Amino acid sequence: MARTIPPLPPLDWLRSFEAAARLSNFTAAAAELGLTQAAVSQHIRLLEERLKTRLFSRLARGVALSPEGAAYLPHIQSAFATIGNSTAELFEPRAVQTVTIRAPISFALLMLVPALPDLAKALPRIQLDLVTIHRPTDYDLPGSVLDIRFGNGSFPGREADRLTTERLVPAAAPGLASGADWTALPLLLVAGAREMWAEWFAASGLAGHPRRSHRFDSFVAAMEAASAGAGVLLGSRPLIDAALDSKTLVRLSGFELSSTSGHYLTKASTARLTGAEQEFRQWLLSRLSGSAPA
Repeated sequence: MARTIPPLPPLDWLRSFEAAARLSNFTAAAAELGLTQAAVSQHIRLLEERLKTRLFSRLARGVALSPEGAAYLPHIQSAFATIGNSTAELFEPRAVQTVTIRAPISFALLMLVPALPDLAKALPRIQLDLVTIHRPTDYDLPGSVLDIRFGNGSFPGREADRLTTERLVPAAAPGLASGADWTALPLLLVAGAREMWAEWFAASGLAGHPRRSHRFDSFVAAMEAASAGAGVLLGSRPLIDAALDSKTLVRLSGFELSSTSGHYLTKASTARLTGAEQEFRQWLLSRLSGSAPA
């Protein structure tokens, strides 16, 4: 046979019991609950009659819990705490939490900033503190658990999740690209790991030329110069995908040089992520899963 669950005492009776037990005084409990002392006293009397157990000993000043009342109290308090926590979690807006993340300025401007409206919809209680990286030594500064790094995935002392795989393709402003031979145009240079014009020409089978133009210390600056018609950019996909879609830049060759490098979301191996950092990490990996190899 199914077990018969006895009916619960009314919630008002239990609230009066919990407050009176915690404060050891019916009058103080009444003031806290916004009731009269007589109402609290009646709730306690009715509860004791329902349970057929005396819960309090009446003293000259205040009350004291009986052994049965003392055993009952923690169960009632635990039940109220569970109800309160569940109500807050399900129905009350949680406090806004800040996630600090460092990223190369090109990735920050071209990948993270356009995604902020989607982040606000997916994780409305998370706000980013976005710190842009200009030099590798900037990563050594304190203040961030998560950061985005460009490389081959080997970052000593850090766990890394791939976000993108770089593919390199020549691109230029539409007006500049209308000529017959784009290889005669000025080639824009980017300092560091993306200075790969020689590798691209060697892999494509096209003849390179010595006509170099302006040199930039960030990819996003070189991209702006290309959009202005200053020369041909060796565009890094997916960073330039939005510009290609909007026709701000047009690709000049069907050949793409796949690189072993890409962007990685990293954290120190010993670091523990907060709940907000974990949520942001999952969101970012999910959003950029199409930019990395399966």
